[in-house]
Amino acid sequence: MSLELKVKKFIEEEQLLQQDDHLLIAVSGGVDSMALLHYFVKTKEQWGITIGAIHVDHMLRGEASAEDRAFVQKYCDEYGVYLYAKAIPIPEIMASENGNTQLICRRERYRYFKEVIEKTNASKLVTAHHADDQLESVLMALTKNATINGMQGIRSQRIFEGKTLIRPFLTVTKLEIREYLLKQGLDYREDASNAKDTYVRNRFRHHVVPLLEAENPRVTEQVTHFTKQLQEDDAYLMTLAEDVFSRIVKRKDGNTYSMEIKALQLVPLALQRRLILILLNYLYKDSNTIQSYALLTSISKLSDTTAGYAEVHLPEDFIAVRRYGKLTIQKKEPLEGHTFPEKKIISTANGWTTLTNGERLCVVELPDLSSEMLTDTAQLFYFNASKLKLPLYVRARKEGDRILLKGMGQPKRLSRLFIDEKIPLNERNSWPLLISQSDEVVAVIGVRMGMFFSTFPQPNDDTVLIVD
Repeated sequence: MSLELKVKKFIEEEQLLQQDDHLLIAVSGGVDSMALLHYFVKTKEQWGITIGAIHVDHMLRGEASAEDRAFVQKYCDEYGVYLYAKAIPIPEIMASENGNTQLICRRERYRYFKEVIEKTNASKLVTAHHADDQLESVLMALTKNATINGMQGIRSQRIFEGKTLIRPFLTVTKLEIREYLLKQGLDYREDASNAKDTYVRNRFRHHVVPLLEAENPRVTEQVTHFTKQLQEDDAYLMTLAEDVFSRIVKRKDGNTYSMEIKALQLVPLALQRRLILILLNYLYKDSNTIQSYALLTSISKLSDTTAGYAEVHLPEDFIAVRRYGKLTIQKKEPLEGHTFPEKKIISTANGWTTLTNGERLCVVELPDLSSEMLTDTAQLFYFNASKLKLPLYVRARKEGDRILLKGMGQPKRLSRLFIDEKIPLNERNSWPLLISQSDEVVAVIGVRMGMFFSTFPQPNDDTVLIVD
């Protein structure tokens, strides 16, 4: 099958184009992008679209970079394509930032793409990623971290700045592209850096891929089928995961998410992983952070048990906490030593009381307890009001605080309890404590309940504390 037919079939299958689309085609001057541009020059009437080209000179190769731009400009002038072009002083940016060359180039290149898309109101950005790129990407992902997203390779389309980025060449190989351009009688520019082993992708291209092709000349095609199947399977599983996410994950504000660990454990592992990925997508924009295997694994391990307190510190000042059977992801407390501004009163007359950490407390007499008061995440603690007289109070800890726990003959110092439960040092002074009328600690909210409380009603219990 010819390149033209392959690309046409792929565009139709993936629904990459619509009538009256305005395409902005990224063109470096290399064989891939020149073939891509020429393909759309020849077929734009067939598709009912308009096209423009965009080129970035990274100023990394002196005169050769400027000649690339002139070469693309000459083609565009000859075929009546408007070219948007810009020279970006990458060497100067690298000198000031001391960063990764490829990452800086990509960032600045796509920043310019965004600028032109907004200026022209183009509907789609088009890049020349092809089947060989797909193979290399999968191999790189496999050796780097082998995450769910990484192994799916390059997608045929994705959202870019509110518009769509499409890759119509994903099913054609580099060899097919080169042969197509040769038949069209067209030339292209060769970037000398492509021959170097400086970059990871080049090392795979020069040394690993040839070995695989020697074993199976159709390995590129096989990987294209493989990634397509993975993407389709993952899309279905993500649909299931999003449904579960909407049911078990509670969002308290813009940056706080929580779920009952038992509810999460009832979900198949494949969906558990995707639930965490959905969470990471809400929290982060950087794809490397979202796809981090270490991050995914560390959060998953918190949910292995409901017992005890544990935490994982995440990038950008987020923290994942397992506390009292609940997994919460939130921003870290910014201030050490922060305490409650005043003591809060908890009684049957007050209704719900919201604490500074987002927890809500309500005390009701057992006959008044109704299902309408309970959410999926509510926890009930029963007690006898004659032994633990109301009202109760909530305050932060004081020096010398102790709590009497079930099974212990002597009260336990809160300082030792915080250490045993691995409560972060910067949160101990602000942790909400439930206090009796005699100013004794009867519960550490979200960590341990004192001897007066039971999770099941005892014969003499007449009151219940709801924690949500």
